[in-house]
Amino acid sequence: MKAAVLHGINTPFIYQDFEMPSPAADEYLIKVSHAALNHRDVWIQKGQYAGLSFPIICGSDGCGEVVKGGVNTNQAMIGKTVLLNPSLNWGDNPRVQAKDYVILGLPNHGTFAEYVCIKSHLVHPKPQHLTNETAAALPLAGLTAWRALMGRAKAKAGETVLVSGIGGGVALFAAQFAKANGCKVFVSSGSDAKLAIAAQFGFDGYVNYKNPDWHKPLAKESGGFDVIIDGAGGSDFSKLLDLAKPAGRIAIYGATAGNLNTGVPAKIFWKQLDILGSTMGNNEEFSEMLNFVNKHQLVPAVSKVFGLIQCEEAAKYMDEGQQFGKIILEIK
Repeated sequence: MKAAVLHGINTPFIYQDFEMPSPAADEYLIKVSHAALNHRDVWIQKGQYAGLSFPIICGSDGCGEVVKGGVNTNQAMIGKTVLLNPSLNWGDNPRVQAKDYVILGLPNHGTFAEYVCIKSHLVHPKPQHLTNETAAALPLAGLTAWRALMGRAKAKAGETVLVSGIGGGVALFAAQFAKANGCKVFVSSGSDAKLAIAAQFGFDGYVNYKNPDWHKPLAKESGGFDVIIDGAGGSDFSKLLDLAKPAGRIAIYGATAGNLNTGVPAKIFWKQLDILGSTMGNNEEFSEMLNFVNKHQLVPAVSKVFGLIQCEEAAKYMDEGQQFGKIILEIK
């Protein structure tokens, strides 16, 4: 089969022949039609990820057709178009992943290939209203957003929600989910161009966090936030404490801006704030997320589509940070 393979740190994705996988007894073999990039793939390429192993086929998001099943799988799934939950080995505790938890695409070979194998219980029917291209955008970022917003922060209809860094996959899903859930949704970005695109989604407020004291007018406009979904951290995290309402919940799923500046501790305990860490999600949450997407007919935003042979070009495009929505690989 053809695959885009990494052979070491700071090396390009090489489009090459690779050994065809064979499904274990409890696995399906999937013919991948579309995959999606995540920042995780670029961090692996740069050596900024734990458990590196080469050569590796990256890719955590995938949509495709079941072509073969192991002896312990439901053979009726053969020929079905499916989505893959990339959250492997979650374990028995729904609140936290097990010690052997990993994400598809490292150390297991992932979806930047014509075929991939995955445990049968992680294979889900594709939402019928989505194309294979838009469906491939959903799994990793959608699951991460769902758990942060609905599982950890438990956002409710009528509440006011702030999502930072709109344009990134997780942030955009979180904002879409919150809006569909009946929340009042505000979004932030460091790019006016991205905010202009976000306005097409009909959110309730927009702010550029590069403006001085950006949080002050936002506090007045919004009245404060019941829920804040943040993937940045960094020096602006203390401003989120100011923006949170008493008894507010701040869910953190990333730290692209670096270590937290936690500000004045009294703002956390006096306002009775919940600071919630969130990473990926379990298979039940994946099912809940897909049911929500189906119910509200939500469609993931796709920024750009590349061919699998262009994987290195796609990774550079992601690293430049200009995308709004997901970057897709079409696998022919």
